[in-house]
Amino acid sequence: MSLFALPDLGEGLQEAEIVAWHVAEGDRVVAEQPLLSVETEKAVVEIPSPRAGRIVRLLARSGDRVRVGSPIVAFDEAPHADTGAIVGDLGPQASRTATSSAAPVMAAPNVRAMARELGVDIAQVAGSGPGGAVTRADVARVFEAKAGASLGGELKGVRRSMALNMARAHAEVVPATVWDEADIQPWWSREADVTGRLVRAIAVACGAVPALNAWFNGATMICRQKPQVDLGIAVDTEEGLVVPVLRDVGNRDAAVVRRERNRLAQAARNRTITLADMRHPTITLSNFGMLAGRQAALVVMPPQVAIVGAGRIFEQLVGDATGSAFHHMLPLSITFDHRAVTGGEAARFLGAMIKDLQQPK
Repeated sequence: MSLFALPDLGEGLQEAEIVAWHVAEGDRVVAEQPLLSVETEKAVVEIPSPRAGRIVRLLARSGDRVRVGSPIVAFDEAPHADTGAIVGDLGPQASRTATSSAAPVMAAPNVRAMARELGVDIAQVAGSGPGGAVTRADVARVFEAKAGASLGGELKGVRRSMALNMARAHAEVVPATVWDEADIQPWWSREADVTGRLVRAIAVACGAVPALNAWFNGATMICRQKPQVDLGIAVDTEEGLVVPVLRDVGNRDAAVVRRERNRLAQAARNRTITLADMRHPTITLSNFGMLAGRQAALVVMPPQVAIVGAGRIFEQLVGDATGSAFHHMLPLSITFDHRAVTGGEAARFLGAMIKDLQQPK
């Protein structure tokens, strides 16, 4: 009998939630046949069989959270050639989870900060990192268990991922927010593509103030500006907040970007979005005004350093020497990580966005 373990899903992900099994005990399968679907980081992914054979036992159930490297299927034949997934019998090393509780706790400063913010006693956390070091994922796992019990129900899937991301952001980022408004009367109509104009304005502002299109590592104090704008677009779904990524928006035709935006939004709502479509945003847009609200201090998700908010469009009386009239105004905000971005940089970024948004075309 050989064991098939949950494979590495990339991006340092430590575990996944089993959504559904596509096979049953006693079934015969062929290589690459879908065995199960798992959800992690807001995407549903199919896991294929690494080999042909008969399934003796399923080692986890739908709804279980399974750590990468843990066995999930037992086959009755000897192991076949690996086709890319992680397969193998688990030895004694696989069951070792932590160092002795009497040993000093090994954890990076940002991990300790996260534990403090979440009310987790880091001395009671089993470390899974190198040498038994406690990682953010370890702290999050303990926090989940604690929060799930107190709330009377366990967060799963998208909402669980959202909760973990928000906890991480709260523990790591030093946020500040600047607000303003853009007069969009020159091009406003009910049919206007407001989100498309916002995407373009963000790309223009990133060119003018590249400090906000960047990643910051608080542990190493290294800030890296990114050469292209990969814009995360926050999408509200029934399952929770999902953020697909529009690639290189500063160098692509507006019509192409709009088609891609519609595709990603639909995939997010249908839960067919892939991990590749959500990786590595360099800055994020939340156009929450389509629902309600004029202004918001949003949450910056590290390693990003900024998120743009667009509120509900409203009418305001505007006057000059020739008279006055009601204009349509678009509220804007830029929330930034003040460790890596100055207030002046954020204000200039917002100014560049407003200048572009107030152009007739």
